[in-house]
Amino acid sequence: MSVLLILLGLVLLVVGGEFLVRSSVALSFKLNISKMVIGLTVVSFATSMPELLVSLQAALDGFSDISLGNVIGSNIANIGLVLGITAIISSLEIDKDFYKFNWPVMMLFSVMLYFFLYTGGEISRTEGIGFVVAIVIYLLVLIQRARKHDEVPTEDIDDKLQGVSYFKIVVWLIIGGVALYFGSESLVTGAVDLATKIGVSERVISVTMIAVGTSVPELAASVIAALKQEKALSLGNLIGSNIFNIASVLGITAIIKPIVMQSDEILTNDIFWMLGFAFIILPLVFLPKKFIFSRYKGVIIFSAYALFIALTFI
Repeated sequence: MSVLLILLGLVLLVVGGEFLVRSSVALSFKLNISKMVIGLTVVSFATSMPELLVSLQAALDGFSDISLGNVIGSNIANIGLVLGITAIISSLEIDKDFYKFNWPVMMLFSVMLYFFLYTGGEISRTEGIGFVVAIVIYLLVLIQRARKHDEVPTEDIDDKLQGVSYFKIVVWLIIGGVALYFGSESLVTGAVDLATKIGVSERVISVTMIAVGTSVPELAASVIAALKQEKALSLGNLIGSNIFNIASVLGITAIIKPIVMQSDEILTNDIFWMLGFAFIILPLVFLPKKFIFSRYKGVIIFSAYALFIALTFI
């Protein structure tokens, strides 16, 4: 039964990812903003919903380690698993805006998370409010930058999406959101049930199986975008999801109920893996060929992710 739930979840998540990519590209035409911005907003928020639902429910049930492990593990998976596989499928061209704005913001939010946990052992309501305010400011600046540069998507996109109506875009977003919700619920339920039967701890379950499960939307959307040569959307989706996971998922969860760290391993091990994966993207983007995230770089970070999973279970 657990395996069937996992398979059902994967199918629904892939369908949801496809509809999200379609609606995002169509919306970028309507609003005359770049696909990178759409990836950082619409797609990122929709694909972060599984993490939000899982983290909120876990916190309310008193399992804060699942809330933290889910987000930290998902951020690790987004780079090590999702970016790794996406780059292996198709080399990614990196925009200069990546290191000027997007990457620094992701690192700032990651360091903020470490600081909050290191100083207080929890994410309080006040800190949660701080995260939510920060993500709102980030989105406002993002949109303002797009308008200032007058960015209009023209490269490697399906021109047929230019004539899609707002009604159809909304329908696609709803279908994608519903598919992601039920797909994630099915996959996480199956994964947790399977992990429980083999006697794995809550922390290990959260940073591995639940994290991978809730990162499948990012994987589906990014792989589909890479296959369609929507490379800007792939990168924007990944960076945006990591920012959203920390600021909106943990922020909203902490406002509703403060997140208290229960396992020391989250602060002494897991979060350093998250910071490491977030940091390593920068030198990889510049070395040896600038602004190209090639297949062999994808192999490197995917191998590092496999090592993380192995060490976590050991």
